[in-house]
Amino acid sequence: MAKEKETQKLIANNKKAYHDYFIDDKYEAGIALHGTEVKSMRMGKCSIKESFIRIENGEVFVYGMHVSPYEKGNLFNKDPLRVKKLLLHKYEINKLAGKIKEKGYTLVPLQVYFRDGKVKVEIGLARGKKLYDKRADIAKKDQRREAEKEFKVKNL
Repeated sequence: MAKEKETQKLIANNKKAYHDYFIDDKYEAGIALHGTEVKSMRMGKCSIKESFIRIENGEVFVYGMHVSPYEKGNLFNKDPLRVKKLLLHKYEINKLAGKIKEKGYTLVPLQVYFRDGKVKVEIGLARGKKLYDKRADIAKKDQRREAEKEFKVKNL
């Protein structure tokens, strides 16, 4: 029997996290949702731009993740900004909790996507960037863009 290819459909991406933080480690977590929230996500109505992750009492929660109410959901719809529980193994939670206690580390959601019909969240263990780090990254991107432009012009 051939191994089935994993299907992955991106719902939301957090580009701001890569701009504001150095991402040291990435983890994949499941998320506890209600039925109408999953239907809304299938339509691509999710935002993680202003969201963050906290560990409380050995459980991981995502705050500020906006899932728009499902249009046909009426009374079954939940609060769009409610706190959602992330599903991780106990050893992963303990490892993350230990890292967060170190100075400067935080957890940020990087992407929300469907993998084999289930909603997954990619979370990143991140360190904050200083202003000069952000400027250096922007300068590198500009240099790369200019080099690609010159290469394209020369090859025409």
